[in-house]
Amino acid sequence: MDDEKPVFEPITATISSAADATKEAAKAAVKKVKKATKKVAKKIAPKKAKKAKKSKKAKKAKKAKKASKKSPAKKSAKKKSAKKAVKKAAKKVAKKKKKAKKSKR
Repeated sequence: MDDEKPVFEPITATISSAADATKEAAKAAVKKVKKATKKVAKKIAPKKAKKAKKSKKAKKAKKAKKASKKSPAKKSAKKKSAKKAVKKAAKKVAKKKKKAKKSKR
């Protein structure tokens, strides 16, 4: 029984040291990854800012184009709707006249 104790102690010591080593290795790997991401972010950030400015300008230009296009389109739509209303009114009048003639018979 006394012989078993010395066997367990070195085993537990090696397991705990292996666990500590893996923790340290993981920490080192995380640090390296963070450094790499920071470098990449520094390179990409200015490009994204330029793209954002360009896209904002493009959006404003598109809105201006749409606004200029909408006004004639709205006018033509109003004209079309007015024409339709006139046609419908004419049809209603014609129907009323027909009904009136039929009721007189």
